[in-house]
Amino acid sequence: MSFTNLLKMNNPKLHTRDKYWSAEEGFRYCETIARSHYENFPVASRFVSKEIRKYVLAIYSFARIADDYADEPGFTLAERMDNLNQWEQELDECYSGNPTHRVFAALAETVERFQIPRELFQNLLTAFRADVTVKRYETYEDVLAYCRNSANPIGRLLLLLFNYRSETMMQLSDSICTALQLTNFLQDISVDLQKDRIYLPLEELKEFEYSEQDLFNQTVDDRFRNLMAFQVRRTADLFVEGKPLLPMVGKDLSMELKLTWNGGMKILQKIHRQKYDVLTKRPALSALDKLGILFHSFLS
Repeated sequence: MSFTNLLKMNNPKLHTRDKYWSAEEGFRYCETIARSHYENFPVASRFVSKEIRKYVLAIYSFARIADDYADEPGFTLAERMDNLNQWEQELDECYSGNPTHRVFAALAETVERFQIPRELFQNLLTAFRADVTVKRYETYEDVLAYCRNSANPIGRLLLLLFNYRSETMMQLSDSICTALQLTNFLQDISVDLQKDRIYLPLEELKEFEYSEQDLFNQTVDDRFRNLMAFQVRRTADLFVEGKPLLPMVGKDLSMELKLTWNGGMKILQKIHRQKYDVLTKRPALSALDKLGILFHSFLS
């Protein structure tokens, strides 16, 4: 079954609300969701214990479906917002102990077992709504505010699943997750332009004397390369800022974090090596790149 069909099946208005779903049925369904969608970075890889993996997939499925309500083709703006509002209602019912959707049946067990605050899921929904309504970001601080809702909650959720609750660790995770989100923005500039979205801060475009129209014209010149070099350096600094988290976690999470950190840095390296031209060629990890990341992660 295609992911588009799965997404339609997940429409909160269409599923059977009087059906009781067991947590195990929910976890199996979440695994189906994860298998149906491609990701740049590892999602509940085999380096995560089987016991924890199903809880990671429950969180992933909540976020994946909501994200695609905001982003997948086939919905009007009103339908997107309505679906996200319905998804939030499902979250409310999950936290009240009455989940009526397979994803939330799995999520209910997850949040209860690991004492996960609702705020983290609410932050994600805030980011998904922004994806529907916000197409431009004036300042870097505006972009960081988006990242605090879109990316940072994921890292904090992952730490909670492994019972890491130190605020110091949470802040280091925020640096890595923000860096990952920014890397994805830089990697997908050409993809986002097709959706009339620009995540590069507009004031920084002006600073480098580069315009929105230049972006849409796919103009790759010294102005654009200088702009991108600045973005890449700043994002790499965030990865470095968060790197002390890697040795702070145990073997239960260490490999997953190393793969994610090394994968993000590798994308930045590829952007640099193709002379910052992300407009005519989207940087992506090859099979050889992934093998190198795996090897480096084992040795580090």
